[in-house]
This record gives sequence, structure tokens and C-alpha cells, in this order.
Amino acid sequence: MIVVNECIFCEIVAGRQSSYRVLEDEHTVAFLDIRPASPGHTLVVPRTHTRDLYQISEAAHGQVAATVHRVAALLNSALEPDGVNVKHNTGQSAGQDVFHFHAHVVPRWRGDNLNLIWRSPRASADQLEEVLKRINTRRL
Repeated sequence: MIVVNECIFCEIVAGRQSSYRVLEDEHTVAFLDIRPASPGHTLVVPRTHTRDLYQISEAAHGQVAATVHRVAALLNSALEPDGVNVKHNTGQSAGQDVFHFHAHVVPRWRGDNLNLIWRSPRASADQLEEVLKRINTRRL
């Protein structure tokens, strides 16, 4: 594997950096976050370095999603949370701080006071139509 700019997640995947591995397969590695939002907070990464959501292939994204699903089930069985958040950030403005694609699987309990959900005002029909129009002109 090629290590890109000494990526910490590439180092973890390669076994050169210690981690607390939860699950792994031929495509992905899941390990506990060292700065957990809650007990069991797990990161899921592709084994191959990919910067973000814009660069990950659809196939690799699906492999990460499959491991996220398995991790969520494992955490549900082991920790019995009341819920779970699955979160991803692409780009610094969105909160990405390690530039190797990763998904967060965060167990949640009633009253844990984590604020991972935003509250936004309802958009008008005109605003939604304008955004949809812009999207429709760029369909892939």
C-alpha cells in the first residue's frame, strides 16, 4: 500500500500505528475513535487511501457502507444504545480533519447531550425549486 502524505489512517490500516480494531475485511478497517463522542464511537475506513466522498469510488463507498452496517449491529448488540448516528464529513468546512475517507458510527443514549443534529428553518417552495433546478442541469 502507498502511504499518502503520511496519512494516519493509512498507517493504522498498514498496522504501523496502533489502533483498537473492531472489525476488518479485505476492503475496510473499523477501529475505535481515540476521541470518542460516546463509548463505542467507531471509524470505518477503506483500506485504499481515498481523500473524501468526491474521490471514493461507488464500489468502495458501498464496501464502507456494508462495514458501517456490520459495526452498527455489533455495537447495538454489545452496548445496547438507544440509537446510533452515522456521520461523514467531506472537506474542512464540513468538519473533515483527517483527509482519508471515513465514516463515524456513534452510539447514542437518551440524555447524552451530544449535538450532532442541526436545527434549520423550513425552506420555501421557491428555494427548493431553485436548488432542484440547479441540480437537474448537472445530472450525471
